[in-house]
Amino acid sequence: MSFQIAIDGPVAAGCSTVARLVAERLGFLYIDTGAMYRTAALLAMRNNINLEDEVQLVELVRKSKIELRKPTIGEKDGRLITILLNGEDTSWQIRTDEISRNTPVVAKHRKLREVLVEKQQQIAAHDDVVMEGRDITYKVLPDADLKIFMTASDVIRAKRRHMQMQSRGKDLSFEDTYQELLKRDKIDTERSVDPLKKVDEAMVVDTSDLTINQAVNMIEAQVRAIKEIKL
Repeated sequence: MSFQIAIDGPVAAGCSTVARLVAERLGFLYIDTGAMYRTAALLAMRNNINLEDEVQLVELVRKSKIELRKPTIGEKDGRLITILLNGEDTSWQIRTDEISRNTPVVAKHRKLREVLVEKQQQIAAHDDVVMEGRDITYKVLPDADLKIFMTASDVIRAKRRHMQMQSRGKDLSFEDTYQELLKRDKIDTERSVDPLKKVDEAMVVDTSDLTINQAVNMIEAQVRAIKEIKL
């Protein structure tokens, strides 16, 4: 039986970084489900498909091969995971501002989510995984061994996002970044299909005043405690 860690949380709460490091420490596979929706958005844009056209989107994703794997030594360029689209490395192409704006539009489609959720569940069935996203704890891995809701204050998350954008050479004011973050939160929490929410059984990790290492240590300790109980 595989051990499953499911992590949900809003943008810039630290989910991706913490999830990847937890996976590294435990020797688990790290799965960034958001990258799969970003890849779907990239596919739509490349093929001039209307982002609202669910039928064409689903058809395109079904016939495309989306792979997620650990970065190789030659790919140590700051990426958390390597994304292959039909064999092409698109790890950075899916991280543009345009993709970020279009991904929530793509992610709201029920049929598309069903296709990608099935892919995610197939991966988790065969490997020990740390999977993070917006609907992992209740939709993708409802029976996960450990469920986590990671969060942080709006201002802290906006500061992190702003620093991230600046490091990428993006000239965006803090206020604009803050408003974009609030807009993204609204879309994620209010969409009709699989919205971001905290399940009752989830362990809450507020990273507002935590270092990355402290957050990782908290989760790792919880995993080890669960494993001891199961022995």
